[in-house]
Amino acid sequence: MSRTPRHPTREQIELPLVLDCLSDPIRLAIVYQLAQQEPVSGELCCGDFNGLAGKSNLTYHFAKLRECGLMLTRVAGTNRFMRLRREDLEARFPGLLDAVIRSAAKDADRLQHLSECEVVKVD
Repeated sequence: MSRTPRHPTREQIELPLVLDCLSDPIRLAIVYQLAQQEPVSGELCCGDFNGLAGKSNLTYHFAKLRECGLMLTRVAGTNRFMRLRREDLEARFPGLLDAVIRSAAKDADRLQHLSECEVVKVD
């Protein structure tokens, strides 16, 4: 049995599902934090988001982000590492991810979840 989670192919990523997924503040905060981490390592592990919600709630949100095609999950031992699927999203919906991240950055104070996340912030 494979431990690798199922990810949609690039062609299977659908705009309505992506937009619906991004409408949740916690998932938007996760995407924003992953984008902030891209210049450093590109990946974060599940525990890096403990400030956002409880473990089972985060598991639900990670699955939603993966299933809609926003995020790629890599399993290494007992750890799960996540990163954005920037290339696939840019190919399917040019400029969408950057627009979402810029908007999230402007609303970071209003989206109180962002300041609670225990992730290294990149300038």
